[in-house]
Amino acid sequence: MQEQKLARGLKNRHVQLIAIGGAIGTGLFLGSGKSIHLAGPSILFAYLITGVICFLIMRSLGELLLSNLDYHSFVDFVRDYLGNMAAFITGWTYWFCWISIAMADLTAVGLYTQYWFPDVPQWVPGLIALVVLLVMNLATVKLFGEMEFWFALIKVIAILALIVVGIFMIIKGVSTNSGTSSFTNLWSHGGMFPNGMNGFILSFQMVVFAFVGIELVGLTAGETKDPEKVIPKAINNIPIRVLIFYIGALFVIMSIYPWNAINPAESPFVQVFMAIGIVAAAGIVNFVVLTSAASACNSAIFSTSRMVYSLAKDKNAPVSLAKLTSRKVPSNALFFSIVVILIGVVLNYVMPEGVFTLITSISTVCFIYIWGITVICHLKYRKTRPDLAKKNKFKLPLYPFSNYLILAFLAFVLVVLALAEDTRVALFVTPVWFILLIAIYKMRKPEENYADQVKKGKAV
Repeated sequence: MQEQKLARGLKNRHVQLIAIGGAIGTGLFLGSGKSIHLAGPSILFAYLITGVICFLIMRSLGELLLSNLDYHSFVDFVRDYLGNMAAFITGWTYWFCWISIAMADLTAVGLYTQYWFPDVPQWVPGLIALVVLLVMNLATVKLFGEMEFWFALIKVIAILALIVVGIFMIIKGVSTNSGTSSFTNLWSHGGMFPNGMNGFILSFQMVVFAFVGIELVGLTAGETKDPEKVIPKAINNIPIRVLIFYIGALFVIMSIYPWNAINPAESPFVQVFMAIGIVAAAGIVNFVVLTSAASACNSAIFSTSRMVYSLAKDKNAPVSLAKLTSRKVPSNALFFSIVVILIGVVLNYVMPEGVFTLITSISTVCFIYIWGITVICHLKYRKTRPDLAKKNKFKLPLYPFSNYLILAFLAFVLVVLALAEDTRVALFVTPVWFILLIAIYKMRKPEENYADQVKKGKAV
């Protein structure tokens, strides 16, 4: 029987907007107030440094994916370069990362909906959103791309509107309740590092979390038309996106309001829009973050189903989960992920929020592992397959210095996580996840790799 393959139904505009959407999380709209309060204007440097590192990670991921167009996810190249156990651990870890993000975002959908409908139980909008996203994902990969296109477009328009309005306010010197809008607000309230290096270093915890999901553009490679053109373009545009959507937006916000006048518990976007007399500012931003949460959950459903599909193909999950529909959608893998996400919705309904914070903190640590393992695979690929590297036109700049720089940065972030009390627990709990995966792998009945079975004609 011919091996089933995922459809390449994503167009260039889909991948470009998925890449933008992956680089703009709810952290920018809601969490930026807290990070500004912590680091002051130096937060711009934190975003710039993290943006450069994420660009290098994506270049290494892009080079790996384009070295072999049969690669559809991390699992495929991790298996080739680090073995089946590493592929098993990486696949299920990435799956867990996005499952926890989906749980968090469905909760967020419920909370944001209560802004307009306070009497609706929190779990109801989350459940409705999950069912709608399931139906959309079951249709075709093209429909997933279409949804992400419009979700991301809403985020992009909101940020561009803020920047345009903000620049107008600064040029005109519009007065706010905190003084006059001016670029001098960036350095005239305690300098660029008002809280010293301590605040700057601690801000990396939130900044790195804001970039989580940026690697999703790599996961879309298996379902992209003309990946050799589309993937490099999406990755090479990352620096521009970081400059505009993160640094540009925060630069404008802190020029309108001094950093110490921004309420850490409120979205800076709301403050700026209200300053120009838009009474419905809170409602507008609430709509944007609602679509942002739905977008992140949509991405989670897509990525978890594709990851389970890849694991099943390699016999690292039940083979039935590798089954595709006539539309080339991994439906069984999709239903499996949805059921687990649904458990999260139920748990969120009956359990305290503290458990939820722990899950998302563990997810952040796991994402650091995913980025690190990608860079290690890239090192191995360059050393063991110089023939492929020579033919590849899309290379990681400054290899191998870039690889070691990324790994050093990720180690630094882990140290930062250890410094903050609310994330320190995750560093102790996360090893349990990896020990559990190793134990499950060891207990499994030894079986041949699925790819080897295909070569020998044994796969069905």
